[in-house]
Amino acid sequence: MEALSLDSSEGTTLSARLYACEGAARGAVVIGGAMGVKQDYYAPFARWLAGQGFAVMSFDYRGMGESRSVAHARSLRGLDADLFSWARDYDCAIDALRERAPNLPLYLIGHSLGAQLPGLLRNRDRIDGLLSIAAGSGYWRDNAPPLKRIVLYFWHVLVPVATTLFGYFPGKRLGKVGDLPRGVILQWRRWCMNPRYTVGAEGAAVRAQFEQVRFPMVALSITDDELMTERGTRVLLDCYANAPRRIERVAPADAQVKRIGHFGFFRDQFQSSLWARSVALLQGFDLPQETAA
Repeated sequence: MEALSLDSSEGTTLSARLYACEGAARGAVVIGGAMGVKQDYYAPFARWLAGQGFAVMSFDYRGMGESRSVAHARSLRGLDADLFSWARDYDCAIDALRERAPNLPLYLIGHSLGAQLPGLLRNRDRIDGLLSIAAGSGYWRDNAPPLKRIVLYFWHVLVPVATTLFGYFPGKRLGKVGDLPRGVILQWRRWCMNPRYTVGAEGAAVRAQFEQVRFPMVALSITDDELMTERGTRVLLDCYANAPRRIERVAPADAQVKRIGHFGFFRDQFQSSLWARSVALLQGFDLPQETAA
């Protein structure tokens, strides 16, 4: 693994990691992380994927994990960042991997937020496929029942009050999501209040960006995901209205376990099951694609 510092076009320095494979690579993969999740979490999966013949890059969005600058090492107060900024960070990682692996097909593996942001990417023409893991619309009515019971309090009380008091969302001390920049949490709140999520909250220009996506995508929807429902996954995929796309449901029984949940896919106990399935799906992007509802 090689630790990298990437300079974005906006003057932000990002922390990234490149996992090189031995021998000739058969593809390149950028891992887009979930909201509030550090790239550390994906390290076992990234190492394993490199062992399967892929050049893999992970990264931390600005203000998160190892990308948290010295100026904001103790607090995110005053950090100018929103979800559009994080999409630019995603672009930066894609550009960096493409530069290092110019002749390989380039795929995205997006966990939750990491599958929501690709519709905002500027370099979508550089992508050969998106594998979505446990991702969907964050619209509160589409949340899974356990989350739906508390989400209105979260969005209408906890987020606005805590963000106003601290200048950022102190999720770590509250045990919710993790610390997030003010612009990120408030924009995400707007998305989660809209039935059409991103394309509904941001309007025609962003809807057009999503509709310009043509790379194929497969969404793995986890049956016991405590955050994302199958309906939420379908709403998200429908934002990519003109892309070849389909949903595959994944149950714990498929991997001979009792639970997977929203975060479980990336545990190394799933090397021979879910991880192996992801490689097969990446290879499938090279085959003719059909658009699915």
